[in-house]
Amino acid sequence: MKENLLAAELVKRFSELGLTLGSCESMTAGLFGATVCSVSGASKVYLGGLITYDPKEKISLADVNRETIDEHGIVSTEVASEMASGAYENLAVDVAVSITGNAGPTAQPGGAAVGDAAIGVCYKGETTSYMLSFSGDRNEIREEAVNAMMRMALMIVEANADSKNI
Repeated sequence: MKENLLAAELVKRFSELGLTLGSCESMTAGLFGATVCSVSGASKVYLGGLITYDPKEKISLADVNRETIDEHGIVSTEVASEMASGAYENLAVDVAVSITGNAGPTAQPGGAAVGDAAIGVCYKGETTSYMLSFSGDRNEIREEAVNAMMRMALMIVEANADSKNI
């Protein structure tokens, strides 16, 4: 795997700020962790990740409430938020990023269209989540989703660094 420039920026900035990072991945199935860890020095910031491809794993590993899934659907900002919070708590990191979505090739019955995704970021106990939509084939969608996860994590950290809330 070739080093991703965004991943290199993420590792560098987290290292400079003394922050640790973890993830909870569904549609990307570990690609975020693999991409971050393709960068030399990643072990100083990336502590680990949860791969919760199946809803049962979201519940058991990331502490997502079954009611949240039933009420909002698996691809929702609410589920992404709970995934990020669960990873934050269970991995004991400063920042946890999560993703749940549909990379395709088909739409989910009664649910998310191909390319729909929800990303959550939990920074020092505060969680923010976003709905996004990506296009392309399955692997292009997954790669774009990983890049979006890295951008969101950097954006949250930079906003807090600017306000001296690190």
